[in-house]
Amino acid sequence: MGKGAASEAGADDMPGPGQRGSYSFRRARQADAPAVTALVHAAYRHYVERIAITPGPMTDDYQQVIRDHQVTVAEQDAAIAGVIVLRVTEEGFLIDNVAVHPAHRGRGLGRALLELAEAEARRAGFDSVYLYTHEKMTENLALYSKIGYVEYDRRREQGFSRAYMRKHLA
Repeated sequence: MGKGAASEAGADDMPGPGQRGSYSFRRARQADAPAVTALVHAAYRHYVERIAITPGPMTDDYQQVIRDHQVTVAEQDAAIAGVIVLRVTEEGFLIDNVAVHPAHRGRGLGRALLELAEAEARRAGFDSVYLYTHEKMTENLALYSKIGYVEYDRRREQGFSRAYMRKHLA
């Protein structure tokens, strides 16, 4: 894994908590892989031209991702509207991918998924979470900065120029 970037999916300009009550969250199942794949493609496709490469999450095998990592889906009216992929690495608790379907952006779902990740990190004993995004996704860098993430590194990996960001948990 690790090819994606949490903010490549455009976690949107996430409104406050009161606007996300219509979503339910559950652990992804193998049967969800086709819907998760379709959602990720919808969420990331607008970045292909800007970064001149297919974003990593669009190339992932979601059967394998669901099997090997902690994957949570957000549903509304029995349809998957968002997904978050979490895992632990040598650097800590990673938000490997957060994707919100374009039809659901701006409703607080991205923020709800990130808050879920932070709660999972705390539950697992971590005092911070980290993520990475393509450096050309400047709106995502600004968004993550706005909600408490601080850039700590830039790396060229697997053809991607990535900005790494971390949020310390209170």
